[in-house]
Amino acid sequence: MSGGWVEAFLEMMAAERGAARNTLTAYGRDLEDAAAFLKARGFGFDSAAAEDIEAWFVDLSVRGLSAATAARRRSAVRQFYRFVLGEGWRGDDPSRRVEAPKKGRPLPKVLSREEVDRLIAAATARDGGQGLRLACLIELTYASGLRVSELTGLTLAALARDPAYLIVKGKGGKERLAPLNPAARAAVKAWLAARGDFLPKGVKESPWLFPSRGRAGRLTPRRFSQLLEEAAMAAGIDPARVSPHVLRHAFATHLLEGGADLRVVQTLLGHSDIATTQIYTHVAGDRLREAVETRHPLGRK
Repeated sequence: MSGGWVEAFLEMMAAERGAARNTLTAYGRDLEDAAAFLKARGFGFDSAAAEDIEAWFVDLSVRGLSAATAARRRSAVRQFYRFVLGEGWRGDDPSRRVEAPKKGRPLPKVLSREEVDRLIAAATARDGGQGLRLACLIELTYASGLRVSELTGLTLAALARDPAYLIVKGKGGKERLAPLNPAARAAVKAWLAARGDFLPKGVKESPWLFPSRGRAGRLTPRRFSQLLEEAAMAAGIDPARVSPHVLRHAFATHLLEGGADLRVVQTLLGHSDIATTQIYTHVAGDRLREAVETRHPLGRK
């Protein structure tokens, strides 16, 4: 009965609300996800009850989806059922009285120092220039807390003279200093020796630190993420726990664990609001408490 409901809803969103193609695609995926969950429970959109929709809402949180993605999926189903009710296809809205779980700020995923070391070792073990490039990317991100867009947008001129720090232009065009430790500087030197092999065909010079033969002319954030996943698998780490942003989280958390001042970490990350940085204190605190409970003689049961 409800086979054409989703298609009709998406057509309405496009025609009456001018929804963008990406929005329609996302809503289509969201409704497919809900339909698959309901089907596994023996129901469809036409027969699902409020408790079935509530169970799907809960399942979104259990699966560990980002707060933004889960919120969009709930919104898609709510809008869909309002449309269905308005069309008279159902006499009730099973999503109307279901309370979505309150959005809490999710704690960032963090790698341990040992896991970061394994990740770098796995990157270095790759053949030739591929390994040198990936090791350099990881070392730079972990040493300075760069955002992935800042990392892939680095120019050759910014590191050609072996600087002890970078001047990074972050969000809103604000500049900040990003430190480079000896390991990162050594990784840059090693990469520069192999960089020429990655220049686009027929190009003798490129302004980018990480040039690429792709259309953009430089390594893309997406490609870096793919390379990180490969390194994670080689290092025996769940790829779902590793991303360029996770390395930035590790940079901040490990600084706080080492005793760095919160204001210093805020400056290094380029956060305009210290409240954004404070979330790392929870992560660091949890890890420190765990260390005391598992390693201190009086903490052991």
